[in-house]
Amino acid sequence: MIFITAKFRVLPEHAERWPAVADEFTRATRSEPGCLWFDWARSVDDPTEYVLVEAFRDGDAGAAHVRSEHFRKAQRTLPPHLAETPRIVTVTIPQDGWSLLGEMAVPGDR
Repeated sequence: MIFITAKFRVLPEHAERWPAVADEFTRATRSEPGCLWFDWARSVDDPTEYVLVEAFRDGDAGAAHVRSEHFRKAQRTLPPHLAETPRIVTVTIPQDGWSLLGEMAVPGDR
């Protein structure tokens, strides 16, 4: 799978609204057949920073995402809300989902 994490620093005046601003893009991406997950989280240290954790089945699914109309629309509509260009880490890994964090195992959880 293609695993991607991106940090978005949002302009302070848009920070509270960012989930709504990105909602159409988020919903459309989640509906892509090759999208495994597409989840936003807000930093506990910086209220203007959102982290996007996403995964696609493979390189073809990732390429389809970047070629999609909703991605092209996001390229036009999201940057005006940002304080800087998002930072990204992308890696291909040989698995298709989340593994358990054994060091924090919950008794009785499999």
